[in-house]
Amino acid sequence: MSFLTTENSPISFTKPGALEETRFEKIHNIIFNNSEMASKAVAREISDLIRLKQKEKKNCILGLATGSSPIKVYEELILLHKNEGLSFKNVITFNLDEYYPIEIDDKQSYYHFMEENLFKHIDIKHENIFIPRGDTSQNGVNEYCNKYEDLINKSGGVDFQLLGIGRTGHIGFNEPGSHLNSQTRIITLDHITRLDASSSFQNLEQVPRNAITMGIDTILKAKRIVLLAWGRNKAEVIKKAVESKISSQIPATYLQLHHNTTFVLDKTASSELVRIREPWIIGNCKWNEILKKEAIIWLCKKLQKPILKLTDKDYNVNGISSLLNYKCSAYNLNIEMFNQLQNTITGWPGGKPNSSDLRRPERALPVRKKVVILSFQYDRAIFSMGGTIDRLIEQGHDVHVIYLESDNSSVTNDECLKYVEVFRDILPKNSEGVMDAAITELNNFKQLEADSALIQRIKRLIREKESLGATSYLGISRKNVHFLNMSLCDDLKSKEVDLLKEILKKIEPQQIFAAGDFKDPHGFEKKCIDFFKIAFKELQTEMLVKDCWVWLYNASLREWNTSEIDMAVPLSPDQVIKKRNAIFNYLSQREEILFQGEDTRKFWIRSEIKNRKTAKKYHKLGLTEYEALEVFKRLKEEQSI
Repeated sequence: MSFLTTENSPISFTKPGALEETRFEKIHNIIFNNSEMASKAVAREISDLIRLKQKEKKNCILGLATGSSPIKVYEELILLHKNEGLSFKNVITFNLDEYYPIEIDDKQSYYHFMEENLFKHIDIKHENIFIPRGDTSQNGVNEYCNKYEDLINKSGGVDFQLLGIGRTGHIGFNEPGSHLNSQTRIITLDHITRLDASSSFQNLEQVPRNAITMGIDTILKAKRIVLLAWGRNKAEVIKKAVESKISSQIPATYLQLHHNTTFVLDKTASSELVRIREPWIIGNCKWNEILKKEAIIWLCKKLQKPILKLTDKDYNVNGISSLLNYKCSAYNLNIEMFNQLQNTITGWPGGKPNSSDLRRPERALPVRKKVVILSFQYDRAIFSMGGTIDRLIEQGHDVHVIYLESDNSSVTNDECLKYVEVFRDILPKNSEGVMDAAITELNNFKQLEADSALIQRIKRLIREKESLGATSYLGISRKNVHFLNMSLCDDLKSKEVDLLKEILKKIEPQQIFAAGDFKDPHGFEKKCIDFFKIAFKELQTEMLVKDCWVWLYNASLREWNTSEIDMAVPLSPDQVIKKRNAIFNYLSQREEILFQGEDTRKFWIRSEIKNRKTAKKYHKLGLTEYEALEVFKRLKEEQSI
């Protein structure tokens, strides 16, 4: 039985593949506007199940997951316990997995995660909590796994299994290659899985190479399975899991065999599903301007044709002939769409003086704008829009940069050591003791859980001075560079919102650029844009910032979809080189980048490839060929992120 199909969910249960809308899908899924709404619905289903079992005087057996995906579910369960008296005394929990080897009291262990995020806040009996032990001896780990499997079976089996999904398609830690009949066992972690965990462990080398995990067969024995997936970073693997054939290379596809599984997704995690990304393939769809643009760009890509060469036959044969109803012919529709895309291109990102605003993305007035560039990390703004910043400076705008995060964690200890050794040799003798202590700490960092306050400060200063070098190179006055030094780990506080408000109030910007894309809806990037939106909305309410347009750049390696772009700024070959030289100021990131992920290319190379790819996409649609393009979408008042 699925409680998500009752009044707790806005979407009723539909068997996957039963309707035209879901014919590509092999797993039932529900899409929510955001992860907060979704987490509340899942928590309510769990609480209803617990209460049902209490009425039947039975234990409720829950299979629990870790990671960022279930955190909001656990927060909601805690609130239900505190506010509605939900008791967990009849609940027995079995966690999916644990790193191996790892000590129970290690802050990265799932023992610690579950205690901090759920168990210590509710009334569950300690003896009813079961988590694979990462401190089991190597000789006894196989026997331990068998006993863990037996414990699940003797409890009567899992009533409700909560899952996340990794980018490799793993569920639990069942990596690609896992077998359908696998049970609780020790497994070697995929390299991508370890890369994704490296930020939590400080660096890749410290991430355990193995884990204990429930097997595929163990998971499929659960009576009810709910898989959570949030954010753009999960969109591609969700598409594979939901729409692809069953394969050991995407272990989540095994869930297609389960009779009562639901994938609970937010909008961005569902964005690659056919019915979301290409609804015209499914059947009749309600056309709007964005969908029209997406469908025509899709058709150009499919046929390898520029927009102006599309014919009536192309539209008819490929199932989007209904689009022609708007303009009667392919010719008229093509011209309209070509002009829309052409009008996004401008060499005047701050607006072109003495020009009509009808065909330009930004207003001509005021001629000299006060511009704010928000960067959640020290290098993101230059990486994403260094060429645009250069244009704004050249065209006489008053440009300010506000760096939100302290970002000291991205400097390696080896890089920091170079600076400290220089400091020691040039500082007065009475400072040598401090520098010697710093050198000792850096040389023995493997024994330390976290950097000392001194090392954090040195790393922060390294990043700040690199940022000042990059912005100065592009012509931004040093007095126009502001550092808020927010902490990545801390909750954002009202005083920090007030600090940003004060800076914006003094500047009185007419144009703001901010990072608007994020992998994880609970991650720091999302927190930063939400933080900015709170400050900006309060300033608008107080009439302290008037007629200010907000432009969003994409700080990740993935660019905005062409249909989303409202402004495209061309870069000449010389500007590409100038942007590259600005990026070179970030010396601590030039050779070795912490938490780089699977893409091992140099920082500046990734930036240039991203911009050149965008230019090629525009050119393939029949538009002018540029060396590179930096692109933005406008955040309008009625839009949300």
